[in-house]
Amino acid sequence: MSASRTPISNIYKRSQSESWLSGKDPLDSDLKLEQHRRSTRASSAPSIKSERKGCTSESGGFKDEVVQELEKYAVCEAEVTAKKINGCLKIAEEMRGDASRTIVNLHQQGEQITRTHLTAASIDEDLSRGEKLLGSLGGLFSKTWKPMKIREIKGPVVTRDDSLSRRNKHTEQRQRLGLNPQRPQSNPQRLPSEPSSALERVELEKAKQDDTLSDLGNLLGELKAMAIDMGSEIDWQNKALEHLEDDVDVLNTRVKAANHRARYLLRS
Repeated sequence: MSASRTPISNIYKRSQSESWLSGKDPLDSDLKLEQHRRSTRASSAPSIKSERKGCTSESGGFKDEVVQELEKYAVCEAEVTAKKINGCLKIAEEMRGDASRTIVNLHQQGEQITRTHLTAASIDEDLSRGEKLLGSLGGLFSKTWKPMKIREIKGPVVTRDDSLSRRNKHTEQRQRLGLNPQRPQSNPQRLPSEPSSALERVELEKAKQDDTLSDLGNLLGELKAMAIDMGSEIDWQNKALEHLEDDVDVLNTRVKAANHRARYLLRS
């Protein structure tokens, strides 16, 4: 063993001799150190518990805030959807107003076609008397003139749909009285007067949407019926115009022949 190294037994003896000289017991210092450690652990435990409790309360507040934001979003979306549905209903009502005016105009146009055809039939009667008069004129040795017989003028022969006439008369009466077409009302649901929670507000908006959608469905059904009536009226007018055109062509041919006869008589 080298002389530079000090034995452990000598160190222990030296520490004991130093402690005895200082008047301190080494066991007492160890006990004090252990008590200090225990007190440190005990004092740190309440702070950890309080931190955990604060964390729990903060997480609960965050959840409540998230729920409130979701409720606000649901209410906002329900109100926006209800507003859009009401906009669709308003557009459908405007379409019904335009369709009502179109039906009135179509009915008036059909009546004009009928009156024109009746006028053409009355012209046929006057033209027949004129043709007889032109045939009787002329000298004794002149050639007898007979009017051209093509076909008989029958006048309006196509029957129109009565449903459109009834609808048009009803619409005209309402317009004369200054009454606007009313919105078809569905059976409204019983709704709470003042919703107290976000969920009740959402349910209230949903109920309003259901009622509005029901009204919109009824209105679209009415528009469909009006479109069918307009289509029937247009088909009737097309057929009536074809018959009117045929009669006008016959009258035009006969008028030309009568004018030719009149010019011949004036020259002779």
